[in-house]
Amino acid sequence: MNTALQIFREKIPFLHDICQAIGHSILNVIQALGAISLFVLQTLRHCATPPIFIKHILRQFIDIGYYSLPVVGMTALFTGMVLALQSYTGFSRFNAESAIASVVALSITRELSPVLAGLMVAGRVGAAIAAEVGTMRVTEQIDALSTLSVNPMKYLVVPRVIAGTIMLPVLVLIGDIIGVYGGYIVSTHVLGFSSGSYLYQTWQVLENIDVVSGLVKAAVFGFFVTLMGCYHGYNSGRGAQGVGMATTNAVVTASILILIFNYILTQVFFS
Repeated sequence: MNTALQIFREKIPFLHDICQAIGHSILNVIQALGAISLFVLQTLRHCATPPIFIKHILRQFIDIGYYSLPVVGMTALFTGMVLALQSYTGFSRFNAESAIASVVALSITRELSPVLAGLMVAGRVGAAIAAEVGTMRVTEQIDALSTLSVNPMKYLVVPRVIAGTIMLPVLVLIGDIIGVYGGYIVSTHVLGFSSGSYLYQTWQVLENIDVVSGLVKAAVFGFFVTLMGCYHGYNSGRGAQGVGMATTNAVVTASILILIFNYILTQVFFS
């Protein structure tokens, strides 16, 4: 066996290096998935057992929810406005302008508001959490919490995860209203639609499942955004470079998970 492996290395060294690199990548992915899975289980266990730091959760409500409202509101507003313009451009070719209100309402509530709000919050909150927790790891503040008999998971991770899971649906609900209103503004003031007719069509087409599915997605996205920020910050490398890598990885991982679970949840709700 060793002779065959040695011959393989000598005869085809380039192919051997490729196989070795692929093997290392697969092992690294499996190791990362295992570490994240254990972190998720620990977080869920600590969320379900006392003590719960209510004061820190309320503070995270403000940091995650209130301070993210401007960016989510602006994103939803201009998304609804652009969607109305683009829908009119396409539907006017088929004399289907009356469907614009339906398309704007369904697109905003089902997909665009939860996904865009999740990505915006991932860029703002996920990066901030990873940087904050990562800095605490580098400066050994997390070790100090353990020395003081304070569980770092309960003190740092649980309040952020609970707040993110609760507050992102609130942001998405506000984003739904603002996004639909943005489409209404463009349709009535720019495209010349009747105000009453537009509102009537919007009200007729929307169903409870459209709004509820978006809110469920938002809760899942909020969980993953805060969880990835905490995970990468908690396991940050040493020094400024380690904190920077943790911040980047938190945003990228959360964004990828948002897109993956958006498809999965859409399949569950509307298959």
